[in-house]
Amino acid sequence: MPSNQTAIVTGAASGLGRAMALGLLGAGFHVAAVDRSAAGLQSLAAAATGQPGTVQTIAVDLAQPDSFDRIIGAVLARSAHIDVLVNNAGIGQASIRADARTNPIRFWEVSPDQWSRFVTVNATAPIMMTRAVLPHMLAAKAGRIITVTTSLGTMVRAGYLLYGASKAAAEAAMAGLSADLNGTGVSSNVLVPGGVTNTPLVGDFAGDRGRMLQPGIMVPPLLWLVSDAAAGVNGRRFIAADWDASLPPEQAAEKAGAPIAWLGIARMPIEPG
Repeated sequence: MPSNQTAIVTGAASGLGRAMALGLLGAGFHVAAVDRSAAGLQSLAAAATGQPGTVQTIAVDLAQPDSFDRIIGAVLARSAHIDVLVNNAGIGQASIRADARTNPIRFWEVSPDQWSRFVTVNATAPIMMTRAVLPHMLAAKAGRIITVTTSLGTMVRAGYLLYGASKAAAEAAMAGLSADLNGTGVSSNVLVPGGVTNTPLVGDFAGDRGRMLQPGIMVPPLLWLVSDAAAGVNGRRFIAADWDASLPPEQAAEKAGAPIAWLGIARMPIEPG
């Protein structure tokens, strides 16, 4: 992979985003790390010292409509191109109720303001962030869009309307995008950890963090997705927990991958004429 590639990672200050940002830095990428936590970004920048890649920190709140243009402007002020977008930023139900895993938030308890907040961060932000980078990728006829959603089971799980449905909306958008991108040189794929992961998003009452999946599992499939070997991969979803590092990367990808939801089961509607 070229050493001068630029990747934007949202939600980069902690959890999955931090692990993926550090993984890309280790691979020599210039990483534009986006998060609303300036302190978390400073910590990431300190951890990046000595890595082959360089880091640029951009403290913005993706819930603000002007944040997307601000991010692109800041990145292009330092880089001539944008090669990779990792849509990772998200909000979890522990932000509403700390013990949400053991005390579920039922459908009828969700307020309009809570729904709006989750859709804004988990669905609208990745769609608008993707919209902001696409003109530059399409002009270059190259680019990778990688979006972190969630396990399909979580999307329909009892007590998970806020998180599951908002992430399902993001996945549906990325599935439609992958179809639109066929033949352009730009791809849209989904990457999920595959289970409860040791990140701040799950809250303090989610169980034994030592027994959870750890954020670093995202790095091997991510680095393959941004490599030359994955240039033709589009419209797929990869489960990091199923990635077998003992296999050659192409075989590991085959084992961990499936059609992006819901292409594996989708029946196209009957149309007139």
